[in-house]
Amino acid sequence: MPVTVALATSEPDGGPPAVAAPRSPAPPRLPRWPLLIMFGLVPLWWLAGVFYLIWPLLGAVLLAMLIVRGRVPLPPATGIWLLFSALVLLSATQLSSPVSLLPFGLRLGFYLTALVVGVYAYVCARERADQAAALMPLCLFWFGLVALGWLGVVAPRFALTTPMEILLPGGVANHPYVQDLVHITASEYSARALNPIYRPTAPFPYTNNYGSAYALTLPCVVAYTMLRRHGILRWALLASLPLSLAPAFLTLNRVMFASLGVGLAVLGVRAALRGNVRVGASVVGVLVIGGLTTLVIPVADLIDDRVSSSDTNTDRIALYAEVIRRIGHSPWLGYGAPVSVDTVAAPVPVGTQGQLWTVLFSHGVPALLCFLAWFVTVAIICARARSAPGQWLAVIPVVCLVQIPFYGMADPTLTIAYLGVTVAMALAEREAGPGRAHLARRTRGGRAVPG
Repeated sequence: MPVTVALATSEPDGGPPAVAAPRSPAPPRLPRWPLLIMFGLVPLWWLAGVFYLIWPLLGAVLLAMLIVRGRVPLPPATGIWLLFSALVLLSATQLSSPVSLLPFGLRLGFYLTALVVGVYAYVCARERADQAAALMPLCLFWFGLVALGWLGVVAPRFALTTPMEILLPGGVANHPYVQDLVHITASEYSARALNPIYRPTAPFPYTNNYGSAYALTLPCVVAYTMLRRHGILRWALLASLPLSLAPAFLTLNRVMFASLGVGLAVLGVRAALRGNVRVGASVVGVLVIGGLTTLVIPVADLIDDRVSSSDTNTDRIALYAEVIRRIGHSPWLGYGAPVSVDTVAAPVPVGTQGQLWTVLFSHGVPALLCFLAWFVTVAIICARARSAPGQWLAVIPVVCLVQIPFYGMADPTLTIAYLGVTVAMALAEREAGPGRAHLARRTRGGRAVPG
């Protein structure tokens, strides 16, 4: 944000009084309603079969609003993400067939939408004194996540042919990836099993996405309740936290538990080193509630039963080994997209089962380095937060780094992470004090004017 020069109080060198530089009008404040619609109406997007397909379109709307506003400060590490996106775009030259263009474009749309939403949320968090308001879209998404998760618990066989599935041309709707996105189900299970294990998925096509989104949104919900000490929304969120555990635990997502465990461990260590009793108490509270839930839901036994009756670990290892073998032939730009091969027994394409492997196989080694560099950089920046809400938000990139080797994130979950991270960076910047915040505005918000 440009810095204006104060009026002179005397005549320098006997000349006429100095005239102050005209103050530039402040750019209009960005409204929050686009984010509220984007995240708050997720159940509606899901029922229409457009949750994944509409996400980049809503991101384009936010981009247009940023362009119209002008003078947009960019969050730290934006350049790393732009370089990553450019490498992803270049990797399109490696696609083997035109059919792959649609899923490639959708994945690229998710990467760019995450950036746009993050910039939008960053600006909103910087311009408002009440930074809890910047987290409200994720709180509304949380309610939808919990409600649809319970749908997977009470009606696990719920499935629906959506309007979007009907409207799409047959050749597009029947594409395996697109079919998973537009034909909605409440849970993931084996229809051929005599005693299937139902694992909630909605509003996502896969239960791993649900577990990933849950682990990324939980810190945002806790942070909101700390920032906003009163109000109906706060109490509704507090009531929803124990209710959310049943569908989350029944996903049986080992990486969800591991990523949350690492995040809580990092949070607890930071709280102990800084003497933050409030953060430490909140960590203990979450662990106690989770521990009590395991007395009702035998998660460990259910996970053991699922793993012993499937080849999921063997399949993953085979896919990862195939990625490493093949990337040596195209290390710089990858192959553009995951591919189906007959060299592994796994029923999914090579370059899936983990965002690390998707980026490496589809877009090459340089893209992967940029992708990981962004998460490491923002994790370091967010760790500077001193307040309890800021420290909770600061574990989001830590959770992501644990999930990346095992969970795919080329979907709306990446936007959830980006929004939480940028709010955390805005909060850390504000906590740094007026001097450093002023410097940040001068170096990122516009041209610096000597004052």
